[in-house]
Amino acid sequence: MSYLGVYDRTIFYNPTSKYCVISVKTSDQSIPQQARSAYKHRDHLIRFVAVGYELPRTDKVSMLLDGEWQDGKHGYQLQVANCEEIVPQTKDGVQGYLSSRLIKGVGEKTAELIVGRFGADALKVLENEPERLLEIRGITPGKLEDIKTSYAESRCLRDLMLLLSPFQITPATATKIYDHFGAKSVDILRSNPYKLCQVSGFGFKRVDAIVRKGDTPMNSPMRIHGAIYAALDAQRSENGHLYLGTDTLRKTVLQLLNNKLPLPDMRVTPGEIENVLEDMILQGEVVSSSGNIYQLPCFTREDETARQIARLISEPPQYFDVVSALEHIRSSMGMPLSQRQSEAVYMAFRHNLSIVTGPPGTGKTTILRAIIKVFKHLFPESKIMLAAPTGRASRRMVESTGVEAKTLHSLLGLVGEDMEYGKEHRKEPLDAGLIIIDETSMVDMWLARQFFCRVEPGTKVVLVGDVDQLQSVGAGDVFREMIDCGIIPVTILDEIFRQKEGSMIARNAKRINEDNTGLDFQYDMENGEFVFVKVKNQEEAADDICHLFCELVNRHGIEHVQILSPFRSEGPASSEQLNRTIREIVNPIQGDMPDLKVGGNYFRLNDKVMQNKNNGKASNGDIGFIRKINRDENNELKITIAFSESRIVEYGLEEMQHMELAYATTIHKAMGSEYDIVILPVIRNHMRMLQRNLVYTAVTRAREKVVLVGQKWVLFQAIHKIADKRNTMLGERICKYAKAFSKQQELKNAS
Repeated sequence: MSYLGVYDRTIFYNPTSKYCVISVKTSDQSIPQQARSAYKHRDHLIRFVAVGYELPRTDKVSMLLDGEWQDGKHGYQLQVANCEEIVPQTKDGVQGYLSSRLIKGVGEKTAELIVGRFGADALKVLENEPERLLEIRGITPGKLEDIKTSYAESRCLRDLMLLLSPFQITPATATKIYDHFGAKSVDILRSNPYKLCQVSGFGFKRVDAIVRKGDTPMNSPMRIHGAIYAALDAQRSENGHLYLGTDTLRKTVLQLLNNKLPLPDMRVTPGEIENVLEDMILQGEVVSSSGNIYQLPCFTREDETARQIARLISEPPQYFDVVSALEHIRSSMGMPLSQRQSEAVYMAFRHNLSIVTGPPGTGKTTILRAIIKVFKHLFPESKIMLAAPTGRASRRMVESTGVEAKTLHSLLGLVGEDMEYGKEHRKEPLDAGLIIIDETSMVDMWLARQFFCRVEPGTKVVLVGDVDQLQSVGAGDVFREMIDCGIIPVTILDEIFRQKEGSMIARNAKRINEDNTGLDFQYDMENGEFVFVKVKNQEEAADDICHLFCELVNRHGIEHVQILSPFRSEGPASSEQLNRTIREIVNPIQGDMPDLKVGGNYFRLNDKVMQNKNNGKASNGDIGFIRKINRDENNELKITIAFSESRIVEYGLEEMQHMELAYATTIHKAMGSEYDIVILPVIRNHMRMLQRNLVYTAVTRAREKVVLVGQKWVLFQAIHKIADKRNTMLGERICKYAKAFSKQQELKNAS
């Protein structure tokens, strides 16, 4: 049902997703009684709440809102499915609309000039002949582009929401679709809805179920095209594969297309798939390489990364007297190094690119300090850059080396964690003589390409990490492929130096890594370092974890204890459910202060929280505590979060959408972090996620104590289970390009 109304005020607006909650005033008597505001107003109009996407927040236009009433925590609200702006077709009406700031680049003065030139037809000009706006004084070509983009985006996003209403998409997803296809999103999806499969998060089955309600043939080329793209994208996002073999792809696509088709004559044949695949290869939508099929962006990233790495290692390195410099550092600063550690330092200066890998406690930090001191001794005027994939890892580099370190995104000047295809900005080369990257196992192919394309010739690059940890969250297996290719110098550390500090954790981690289940367990919660608590099932595990968490927090402090779960949301021992349960114990609601609702999350004063997306104030994975919730002089909510004693940040309500509770977190989220005490469930319900590198990663996050809660046979099976190898040819490509560069150098020398 539709309702005519006018904007009254904004209750909530998210500038990123364009999601808004507004109060609407109307004289429409059909508004349900339970939806009407209880407050009386002088204009005697009815007020109700409308929730939707990019709803007009100006009283210069009327709105025709179409949607359904829903009863929720905040009462009856109109969930808007479609909004039509009704602009009075008069000069005053059009000028009021244009001056409402709904369109970027058009303020009151510009609106007055536009209406003065085009009169009541100004919106028709904007819609059909926007270039004519250049006739207006002050509108430059650049400003015109802003106006066109803003106008097209606001109209397109609302049209998208209407077009895709059968898919039950969220505003954030609509934004993602718009970012992918641009202003032509609606036209593209009307002609071929299967192109939604190109957007992350849209599985083929979801799209296919909607489209098949129409009259699209089962063997339609556009349906087959969507299935091919979806199969490749699912393997990239879910399993980290950069490609699929042709036979595997064909079988996967056949299963997608013929799933639940009862009649043989309805089914798609392998030949029909082959025809569409060949056409996609010819059109450059996918790449065929050695019988493997890549999405074009995946192939480009892998190929260019390999080329840049090969270029780096093929350049003849400059000779330095490292032995004398290192001896000087040893004698003057009393820095003891083992033979293996010394070799790693020599390697860093004798090659343009080198790798140091080993588990915690094997002396990687000592090597870094030695490399930095030798470099400063040899080149006191040259610049050093240190970076890591996460903010926490970069701060640990600062603490351990005394040198400034950044996140890789910050070092490269990137504005997001996963910029969309085709928008990877080339920036200035990295101006440094030495670059050290820590926690390199977390670097995926996308980020590796961004980094290696920016390394200047002659720069020394040292990559540090633990190759036995979890693979990167994004696609590829960059660190392992670089180590296994055999032409990049690698120092493998396996001698444990931290005997006093977590020795049992280090020893057991080494055994886990070696497929050895002969672990040393302890059962003394107060004094043990590697403690096992036996439980029968997941419910009992969750209860014990909550009890142990509170016990350890009382003894050591909440900032020192972290629960790591293999699962995010499934079952009572998942991180989300543990968070909700534990929060009610350690931070129950007090007095009359209500929970702060942001999206689907609820926050309280003193909650332990985690940032889940990089921004200018915190990095993905940073953990802090909410210390204040109050309103500023403009009556806007402000939330003060302490990430440490010296790092206290103020957040607005919109920024809190990238925050979540952090009493418990997933093991994947903990990559690059260290905690004094780790509690880890190892239960039967988590078997499909548990494997050796997951357990190893969780155990090695702890500095002082690991508490495992579950069944030992589950732990042992996980240790025996090896993660599947990811489909990537980075190592082979590095070798191929290095060989080609070497041959070029030989020909150059010969001439």
